[in-house]
Amino acid sequence: MTVPRQSEAALPVFAQAVGKKYRRGWALRETSLVIPPNRVVALVGPNGAGKSTLMGLTTGMLRPTTGALTVFGDQPTGKGLHPAVSYLAQQKPLYRQFTVADTLTFGGRTNPSWDQGYAEHLVEQAAVPMNARVGTLSGGQRTRVALALALGKRPRLLLLDEPLADLDPLARETVLGALITEARAHGITVVLSSHVLAELEGVCDHLVLLHDGQVLLAGDVSRLSANGMSLGELALHHMRAAQQGVAA
Repeated sequence: MTVPRQSEAALPVFAQAVGKKYRRGWALRETSLVIPPNRVVALVGPNGAGKSTLMGLTTGMLRPTTGALTVFGDQPTGKGLHPAVSYLAQQKPLYRQFTVADTLTFGGRTNPSWDQGYAEHLVEQAAVPMNARVGTLSGGQRTRVALALALGKRPRLLLLDEPLADLDPLARETVLGALITEARAHGITVVLSSHVLAELEGVCDHLVLLHDGQVLLAGDVSRLSANGMSLGELALHHMRAAQQGVAA
């Protein structure tokens, strides 16, 4: 693949011939990928395509079997997230017995780059009571607190693995809108994995489509959809073609 003329240290993610093998077989094979800065990336593909594995390699929770992957020029060590990265999965990392205020205090104690004022602003913006216990909050409110925890670290790269899957459509729209507003305002690169292609429309400007452990398509949506296809149509078109074994 053609690598943009940028220093590897400036790239949120740079993967070169990365593979990850489990006992059951290869989850990723010969995956080369560049995620440029200041993009909102849709990471899509069918179940088993390798999306969560790619996220795991980027966070350092997994180590590659072959090849190399760097995050802002550094190889993940497996000893914790890169200081410039935040990660949020569907299972929100929140303690139900904590109040919202306790949760933000915990964030400050565990993140050297923590911005308490910004995290509190995000919670207040979502109208979530600071003295409420996490276990009493609605799904949408818990997600907003989890995002405040992720964004309060002031990351340059935010990885989101199906974080909205447990929300109703209206809550998804509200939370996603708030997230993208913050990302655009602060120059955060976002990688958003989701099975709901419709919610990515008009939100993501870069597409990474995985199929059978390999990158099927990657690039800015504006370049890939020269014929006017939407992001969802583009992804489905290439997934159907790959499923049928036909070049798209």
